[in-house]
Amino acid sequence: MRVLVTGASGFVGTAMLRRLLQEPGCEVRAAVRRADVPLPARVVRAIVPVVGPDTQWSEALAGCDAVVHLAARVHVMDDQAADPLSEFRRTNVQGTLALAQQAARAGVRRFVHVSSIKVNGEATRAGQAFGPDDPPVPQDAYAVSKLEAETGLRRLDAGMEIVVIRPPLVYGDGVQGNFKSLMRAVSRGLPLPLGAIHNRRSFVALENLVDFLFVCCRHPAAAHQTFLVGDDYDLSTTELIRRLANAMDRPVRLLPVPMAWLTGAAAVFGRSATVQRLCANLQLDISKSRTLLAWTPPQSIDDALRSAANGFRV
Repeated sequence: MRVLVTGASGFVGTAMLRRLLQEPGCEVRAAVRRADVPLPARVVRAIVPVVGPDTQWSEALAGCDAVVHLAARVHVMDDQAADPLSEFRRTNVQGTLALAQQAARAGVRRFVHVSSIKVNGEATRAGQAFGPDDPPVPQDAYAVSKLEAETGLRRLDAGMEIVVIRPPLVYGDGVQGNFKSLMRAVSRGLPLPLGAIHNRRSFVALENLVDFLFVCCRHPAAAHQTFLVGDDYDLSTTELIRRLANAMDRPVRLLPVPMAWLTGAAAVFGRSATVQRLCANLQLDISKSRTLLAWTPPQSIDDALRSAANGFRV
């Protein structure tokens, strides 16, 4: 099997290359923006400077059996674009569909598209979980673009098998963004007012995600399906911080501030979105991934947190 990975130099892409290289007889091609991006041995480099409606993929796609499409304009805080939705659409919708159309013409058998749980929405009610067939409720430009890409892929009449995967927050060695900010706070021993949060949130370890992506590259039952993927166990924010502190071998300083106080203070200081991300419920039902593909997350939460801790650099 020959697989093209787009976004191959990113957090998930780098791990995906490693996972594919573990399989005997698997040939791996990496789409990267520059010639100086370091890649593992045995990986064939394909230079793709930009992902957009006019990108030419013929060289990268030649002879490939499957594509794992990770490249995207990602969700960013304080987006400075004059028209964020247009920018997201150019890469995440038009760029994705151009790649898929060219992949079909090149004879690619399967196209694995990594979307986002944000397509489903931002939060779940207590005791409920998002499922892959729930009505989508995207609430920002990034999520809208991801949903539009999914819809466009399903409408392709190209004889290529489409697989859509919606992960939640991904963590592991090399994680960035909000998760790294939380690790930084724990490493410094900062007191955190998050000791009384009783929510439930789904996460997915990096190694679990790339293992699932690999399964979706070749499992016959994955064709034309949408999947949610996550770890074995959902965590409250309080429990996550405690486990993370243990993985980092740091004392944890959690203050049991009532949720109502946090919400009120966040509203005053304009941080309501931050508190929402930390404290709301966001659970995924991954039973379809387990039963249809006979898949089980190979890495435990604590092992994945230790991996994130080992790779942490201030």
